[in-house]
Amino acid sequence: QLQLVESGGGLVQPGGSLRLSCAASGFTLDYYTIGWFRQAPGKEREGVSCISSIGGSTNYADSVKGRFTIAKGNAKKAVYLQMNRLKPEDTAVYYCAGVEAVQFMCDITKEHWYAYWGQGTQVTVST
Repeated sequence: QLQLVESGGGLVQPGGSLRLSCAASGFTLDYYTIGWFRQAPGKEREGVSCISSIGGSTNYADSVKGRFTIAKGNAKKAVYLQMNRLKPEDTAVYYCAGVEAVQFMCDITKEHWYAYWGQGTQVTVST
């Protein structure tokens, strides 16, 4: 069974950058679509970005377009979320999630598609 572990969260000032990692144990991610989701205090979880299993097509929430970049590692054992120009409203627990599927496109609105979830990593953007 796929296990996902997030890392890279922390405290950063507005305008700063962080790189989150989602590491897979026991499997390569060749046939997994991976998504990043986040949940801020008192809010529902929302999709941030995803990368498809085939072709690496990506998708982003409007709130992070142009600031965040998702990518798979060369060894296909991890997915990264590079977050630049961070804002206080980006503060949340960030989760990576995966679904085993042959997909040329991915969808961050279909949270229920994702069967495997990590434990989350806290990102705090504050002065």
